[in-house]
Amino acid sequence: MLYAVTKRVVGSLARAVYRPAVIDADKVPMTGPVILAPNHLAVADSFIVPLVLPRPVAFLAKAEYFRGTGLKGGLSRWMFTSLGAIPVDRGKGRAAKEALEAAERVLNDGGAFGIHPEGTRSPDGRLYRGRTGVARLALSTGAPVVPVALTGTDKLQPIGTRIPRVRPVTVRFGDPLDFSRYSGMDGSLPVLRSITDEIMYAIAELSEQEYVDRYQKPSSAAA
Repeated sequence: MLYAVTKRVVGSLARAVYRPAVIDADKVPMTGPVILAPNHLAVADSFIVPLVLPRPVAFLAKAEYFRGTGLKGGLSRWMFTSLGAIPVDRGKGRAAKEALEAAERVLNDGGAFGIHPEGTRSPDGRLYRGRTGVARLALSTGAPVVPVALTGTDKLQPIGTRIPRVRPVTVRFGDPLDFSRYSGMDGSLPVLRSITDEIMYAIAELSEQEYVDRYQKPSSAAA
């Protein structure tokens, strides 16, 4: 109920002000488990994808967003919680494992889950090598993966900017990717790498970003 109310209010306001262009949203299954895998250019990315789709979408979010104090901390905590975000302590193995287990529960219940394969936002607009968590989720739940390309969010909310600017944003959805042919092979690192690379190449085709075949290291400013 809280998700629906927040999405209706925030979504209506955001669409009226920012007018995002949404392309091929009908490629996202409206029922059943599905993983949405967007590129990551700004903190706002995790808000934009759920707001442009009719079905609820849960995302991972830095635990810091749930721990703030005062008015700003309370607003951040309310926003992320009401939009179904799942807190994760980056860099802590057990916490990350628990976050992925929470994501599995969302998918096993037939929900939609969003995950940025890069792990953290790009510092320069390029697309970085994906981490294999998205592949593990796809194999453990059998959910299809829909690649998503966000364009313009780095101008909407440049690194270091707290309040989003009014800039054109485009959200483009790709065809769902089915990895059922790898069923039962989630213990194979080469398979996980192959799946992740296929997802990243699909995102690169949609976003037309330059691809960098190395991991982007998380920073205190990244989300």
